[in-house]
Amino acid sequence: MLSEKMQDAINEQINAELFSAYLYLSMSAWLADNGMPGGANWMKVQAMEEFTHADKFFNYVLERGGKIKLGAINAPQASWESASDVYNGVLEHEQKVTGLINSLMDVAVDEKDHAAKIFLQWFVEEQVEEEASAQEVIDKVKLTSANPGAMFMVDKDLGSRVFTPPESEG
Repeated sequence: MLSEKMQDAINEQINAELFSAYLYLSMSAWLADNGMPGGANWMKVQAMEEFTHADKFFNYVLERGGKIKLGAINAPQASWESASDVYNGVLEHEQKVTGLINSLMDVAVDEKDHAAKIFLQWFVEEQVEEEASAQEVIDKVKLTSANPGAMFMVDKDLGSRVFTPPESEG
């Protein structure tokens, strides 16, 4: 059984994951509106990952006998100055999410909830990948600054990303 403190913290994280999905959908729309279908695809895949993360947390709460308490999801930012601003925003957001996951792990440690610590370890590792992925895109976009036409190639590359659901445990 989850402690109330752990349950509440995970419910807040579900909300944060759903907000992340909304943010990435908003970024996808902005990129599509600005002629970058590859980047729009990359962001839709990112959004799908965030929905999957929310679902993992949702199922975990139920599996541990907890109660789901969904909250309102704030509207995300809807416009950016450039593609570079969009991708820098992704990295900043993922760094924020990393902090949230680390705080969840702190709650699990404080509550001596070993099952939650094991569950959260996947998210700790996932955040390392998320930040690295965002940085990789930022680095590619930076390379286009001297040659704006090169952004076409970066966008084409981003369009090849495909959503792959995480493997089920057990």
